[in-house]
Amino acid sequence: MTKKIAILGASGYTGAELVRLIHSHPDMRIAALSAERKAGQSLGAVYPHLAHLGLPDLVRIGDVEFSGIDLAFLALPHGIAHDLVRDLPEHVKVVDLSADFRLRDAAAYRKWYGLDHKAMDIQPQVAFGLPEFYRDQIARARITANTGCYVATSLLPLVPLLRARAISPEGIVIDAKSGVSGAGRALRESSLFCEVNEGFNAYGVAHHRHMGELDQELSLAAGCEVLVSFTPHLVPMSRGMMATIYASGDAAQVQSVLEALYRDEPFVSVLPLGQVPATRHVRGSNRCHIGVVADRAAGRVIVLSVLDNLVKGASGQALQCANIMLGLEETAGLDMAPAFP
Repeated sequence: MTKKIAILGASGYTGAELVRLIHSHPDMRIAALSAERKAGQSLGAVYPHLAHLGLPDLVRIGDVEFSGIDLAFLALPHGIAHDLVRDLPEHVKVVDLSADFRLRDAAAYRKWYGLDHKAMDIQPQVAFGLPEFYRDQIARARITANTGCYVATSLLPLVPLLRARAISPEGIVIDAKSGVSGAGRALRESSLFCEVNEGFNAYGVAHHRHMGELDQELSLAAGCEVLVSFTPHLVPMSRGMMATIYASGDAAQVQSVLEALYRDEPFVSVLPLGQVPATRHVRGSNRCHIGVVADRAAGRVIVLSVLDNLVKGASGQALQCANIMLGLEETAGLDMAPAFP
């Protein structure tokens, strides 16, 4: 039976990417689209590349008829989902693309997002939206918290390595880069063409919000407190993300652990030892490529992870989680090849 889907926040980049992916999904139909400031418009007026899809017009969230909706994607700013999920009918499953349910500790949420967590009674029921590690929990959940894009890029290689004790939990460095779409579609000076083009800069140094997720998930994987050094950078390209990770460990063992875990995973590929991945090889896809290189310093290893920040880093990951929650084929709507060049 075809599942009816609502996308709340469809006028943002992640909302539009969800529309692109779900339109070709064999078992889903988009039944409602919301956008508060653009309510009353067609999505084609906001995104001309989607004008031919015959989609419902944009409405306010309060005007969405949820009685026939099976699952809602919340592609909304941080701080909205806590109250919103209480108002949704109990039968509606939710994949939240914001950070509102990613952190299990109220104090951590307050620290990293400057907001009070208003739904801690619901939080224990929420699954963390990284299917490679939380597939069973996602299948049972009514609410799944989609990961942050930098977090997905970093956790996919690091979690299995920490679980297997293949790297030391101390001294891990994550040097990460993102395309400009990671900043969202809202107008801001730092995202203007002249501010970004022909430049390359770090931001959120030593205090980026995704550090809360990294602390939580890496410490859980290692069984002890893990505080990595994490620095994000903005690269003048539309989409794409790379994490270059430095750690103490044996490259051959690291390669073996990753190959064993991801051998049967549909969206993660471990390249041959010594081969370096590139963002252009995953662009527009739900794929993650991981490469392992032995450092010239003995006992050190460099692990590189790339994905598309709007797909496997956001909307594609969300759809993968939704497929699991609805009992559908996990790869449905996501098995497209990357766009190259």
